[in-house]
Amino acid sequence: MKFQKNVGSTDKLIRYVLSALLVVVGVLLLNQILWLSIALFVFALVLTLTALFSFCGLYTLFGINTCKLEKK
Repeated sequence: MKFQKNVGSTDKLIRYVLSALLVVVGVLLLNQILWLSIALFVFALVLTLTALFSFCGLYTLFGINTCKLEKK
């Protein structure tokens, strides 16, 4: 099954930066609030994977596409 890209380059950059910030906050909270740290790590993983594959399932559900159309 092939997914159509719907995450643009600016959107990818924002996702990578947010993911890095979430990991840092998760590490800082690791000894204090374990469940929140785990939730932040999972959310960071989802952001990273959607940026890597240029595909977001929620964007598909809402009809959003931030990827520039390729000229054929």
